[in-house]
Amino acid sequence: MELLGVGSRVKHPAFGDGVIVRLHPAAYEVCFIQFGLKMVGKEYANWQVVDAIPAEESVTFSEAEQALTRILRAWAGVSLEKVPMGDRWMKGKMVLHPGDTATQSKEVPIETFFHKIVMMRDRLRVLEQNINAHKKLDDEDKVNLQQYITRCYGSMTTFNVLFRNKEDYFVGESAKD
Repeated sequence: MELLGVGSRVKHPAFGDGVIVRLHPAAYEVCFIQFGLKMVGKEYANWQVVDAIPAEESVTFSEAEQALTRILRAWAGVSLEKVPMGDRWMKGKMVLHPGDTATQSKEVPIETFFHKIVMMRDRLRVLEQNINAHKKLDDEDKVNLQQYITRCYGSMTTFNVLFRNKEDYFVGESAKD
C-alpha cells in the first residue's frame, strides 16, 4: 500500500470527502469537510484515494494549511478569504438596549458581529452551490430555492455598511438583474 502524503484527497465511506493534513507514525490525521479532524490508520483500505500526493519527510504546518485551503475552496466552496471590515468600525461595539428597563443592555464587539455576518454569507454561498449540484432536485425546485436565497441576501444588505469593499456586499434580487 502506497504511503499518502499531506494534501492527499480521500473519500471515506462514513466521513465523506477529506484531506490528509498530518502524518503520524501509525495513522493519518484527516480533515473531513463534514466531520472535522479524524485519525485513520495507515493500513485502512476502504476509502477511495481521489488525489494521492507522495509522502515527504518534512512538511511544514504552513504548507499543509495552504494545501488544505486550496482543497476546501475547490471542493466545498468554503471561503477562507479574509473579508475586511470598514476601518471606521474597528474596535467599535454594538450596543443593544432592551425596551424593558429591568433588563441589562448587551454590548458586542463589532468585529465579532461582522465575523458572524461574513460566516452567514459564506454559508449561503455553499448552500447555493449544493443546490445547484444536487442530483435529485429538478430545475424548477433549484430555481425556487435560488430565488429564496437571493431574497435572504436582500435581507442582509443592511449589513453592507460594515464592509470595506463593495465587492463583498450582499446583493439582493433587484441588484442582480
